[in-house]
Amino acid sequence: MITIYGKPDAMCFGCKQTKKAFSAAGVEFEFIDITEPANQAGLEYITEELGYMQAPVVVVSDDDHWSGLDPANIKRVIAHRAAAT
Repeated sequence: MITIYGKPDAMCFGCKQTKKAFSAAGVEFEFIDITEPANQAGLEYITEELGYMQAPVVVVSDDDHWSGLDPANIKRVIAHRAAAT
């Protein structure tokens, strides 16, 4: 399962566009709003463990993740998911 750590759409263009691209392609994901106090552990994970400072952070696997709006990586993941089905 892909996890997207980000901010509400009104606060983060990259978050909105990343979610939109995955949704349009039918790729399921979990979205974690890092601005919510209940999600403090998620914020700590992406900043302290992964070292990212920009939203969104997309985690495909332990070894496959990135920060920011990254159309090339989004297309790569969508293509990989399509080929797997």
